[in-house]
Amino acid sequence: MPGGIRPFRQFILKVHSRCDLACDHCYVYEHADQSWRTRPKVISPAVVDQAGARIAEHAREHRLTAVQVVLHGGEPLLAGAPRLAAIAAALRAAIEPTCELDLRLHTNGVQLDEEFCELFLAQRIKVGVSLDGDRKANDLHRNFADKRSSFDQAVRAINLLRQDRYRGCYAGLLCTIDIRSDPHAVYRTLADLDPPAVDFLLPHATWDTPPSGQVVGRTPYADWLAAVFGDWKADRSRARARIFDSIIETTRGGASRAESLGLEASELLVIETDGTLEQADSIKVAFDGAPATGLDVFAHSLDKAAAQPAIRARQQGLAGLSDPCRQCPVVTSCGGGLFAHRYRSETGFDNPSVYCADLKQIITHIRADLRPAAPAAVSPSAARSPHTLTGAQFDSLAAGFGDAAAVRELAGGQQTSLRTRLELLRRRADTVVDPEFMAGWDLLDQVERDNADACRLVLAHPYTRTWADRCVGDIRADFHALLPKQAPHLAAIAASAAVRSGLPFEIQVPVLDGYACLPTLGRLRVGEPAEVTIAVAEGGFDARTRDRKWRVRLADPEPDHDWQPVRLLRSGALALALEDTDPYRDTHQWPAADRLPADDADRWQRQFAQAWPLIERSFPRYLPGLEVGLSTLMPLAGGEPGRDISAASRSAFGAVAAALPAASDILALLILHEFQHVKLGGVLDLFDLCERDDKRLYYAPWRPDPRPIEALLQGAYAHIAVTDFWRVRRHELVGGQARTAEKHFARWRMDTAEAIETLVGSGALTTLGVRFVDGMRATVAPWLDEPVTRAALTAARREADEALAAWQRRREQREP
Repeated sequence: MPGGIRPFRQFILKVHSRCDLACDHCYVYEHADQSWRTRPKVISPAVVDQAGARIAEHAREHRLTAVQVVLHGGEPLLAGAPRLAAIAAALRAAIEPTCELDLRLHTNGVQLDEEFCELFLAQRIKVGVSLDGDRKANDLHRNFADKRSSFDQAVRAINLLRQDRYRGCYAGLLCTIDIRSDPHAVYRTLADLDPPAVDFLLPHATWDTPPSGQVVGRTPYADWLAAVFGDWKADRSRARARIFDSIIETTRGGASRAESLGLEASELLVIETDGTLEQADSIKVAFDGAPATGLDVFAHSLDKAAAQPAIRARQQGLAGLSDPCRQCPVVTSCGGGLFAHRYRSETGFDNPSVYCADLKQIITHIRADLRPAAPAAVSPSAARSPHTLTGAQFDSLAAGFGDAAAVRELAGGQQTSLRTRLELLRRRADTVVDPEFMAGWDLLDQVERDNADACRLVLAHPYTRTWADRCVGDIRADFHALLPKQAPHLAAIAASAAVRSGLPFEIQVPVLDGYACLPTLGRLRVGEPAEVTIAVAEGGFDARTRDRKWRVRLADPEPDHDWQPVRLLRSGALALALEDTDPYRDTHQWPAADRLPADDADRWQRQFAQAWPLIERSFPRYLPGLEVGLSTLMPLAGGEPGRDISAASRSAFGAVAAALPAASDILALLILHEFQHVKLGGVLDLFDLCERDDKRLYYAPWRPDPRPIEALLQGAYAHIAVTDFWRVRRHELVGGQARTAEKHFARWRMDTAEAIETLVGSGALTTLGVRFVDGMRATVAPWLDEPVTRAALTAARREADEALAAWQRRREQREP
């Protein structure tokens, strides 16, 4: 980040500062800050042009790929359709040459009609509408100045947006909670309006002006939300509810989807009708002038605003919270609540949220509801339950090993994560009407109902998750109008599951680099066409393009020469995939090998047939986890001569990648080493072991470059297996090989122990992280007392000293 600042990615552009309603809970007009009175009613073209230029400048400076601009008020529709059209066109002209613009508008719906809807359609504007629930709930606050209800106008506006022509413009609903309303009636009214998303918002309050109905020792807002959560869950979560989604995602170690929850840094800036730059509108509830920065778009860059202490204070994550918050067990989900709700005149914002008890209660309630989280055979649209570990399972993994139940739980967590990504893609496919993706979705859903095991096997393939991750990337759920270009691969995934189940089907799958790929089965060389039609046939499938046909029988000992099946590596009853066909397998540190010639595949089989029995015999503590979690070996292209290379990928749980080494025992070592990374990646997907805000770099004895805290943890955990391997092998080998093994053991136990102590002393571990590293330390500590020869110890110390000296020289060169 240039200048060490965090860029803004979301901008609230106030296009009209007045409103046609008189909602008595409005933070703009009814709370402490009254700066709206001095602002122009309508934004001028000059302010719009300058705002667009500043946003584009900011995006270029920080190489942003996308920004979101929300047209806001007051009530933005009071600006009129022609002016809004001009504003949208000006923003797109200024910003879109630099990055993608996600343009939004938030309205009360009173003025919304077909003219506005046509504008939204033409300018690709997504629209959110405020509605507080059923008529009775809505009329508690959302009325005209003469007390007339706005309910009918808002519902009429929403129903316009629900029409097929405008459905793509419908972003969702915002509902401010009033605990006097019936939560079930509120939820049903909102759900019946079929919104893509619903935001349930706590009414704005501070410690100086507490929320209505709050009583010490009670949690009325949590109780209200818990009732809605029950209805939402029973409704199969058909609309995103950001508060619930955020609690679920942060419980699983993911990011919050709501501004009011989580530890994610604020990336929002408000641009008022006169071009003034301000913090989030919600801060208006604290005191008059609270959101002010003293800056504007004409005289100041947006970097100047991003560098403001008040804005940076909202970007410090855990470090920016009050002491009670930092010690709270639900802080990763709560994040201290909305910044504005922490305000107290005596202490500023250095307090827990005024809703602290309610937030803690609703988070605890949802987390309790999510357990137990055993894997379940469900349709792709229904998997939401996060997975967790018992204390014994967690500790077995922390020791460096992990029993079968623990690794099975990690694998289940990966499946849940994959299904979350599939659901995200499905929602977007619904929005943009993508028939190719939906054909794959419908077939996969049909297979799961017919043969859940076949579906589960294909979805558990490591590179299915890799494909899904590439589709989703780091986008926000609503940022892109179209599905990613890789999305049609879902049809190939579904076809593979259908072939395995024998379910009758016919579907078109994409062709990548001349191949139609069926994950877990193999690939068919088809040449130039963009897609090929796959249909079930007895024992396999038929494929056809406009010019050619193929008949593939999976058990055929001499299949069609265009068919390249996934080979299996076997040892006794065990069979692992030797994956050299999947188009998304190239996700590791080293490049993937192309399709192996038969002789190379035979060499892999010969080595594996010796490596696996070595693991079974000599490393039984790792075996239960390997048998449950390892499904795939992926050949890497050859590295440097004499250097063994291997890798694991966070997005490919269950796969170990390696170039075939010269000796079978080294293949066993590479499997043990890389599967440590696989396991720890699964743990880190469930739990935060390291503080996210720690930006320091640490010395890793096995690396020439300094490493962030999580990378050091990964390396130390993997080297437990490396150390253990040589600890055992020094007693199994003879002569010079035994001496070499002993030297390796002496070196790696020293380096691993040093790295563990660095982790312990870093202050960058969470409470769970401390427990995890303590488990690692307990495993390694006894190894330090095992006797080794003086020669091995001397050689190990010399190598360690040379590595540290080389690292220090490189650091001095980097830091004059």
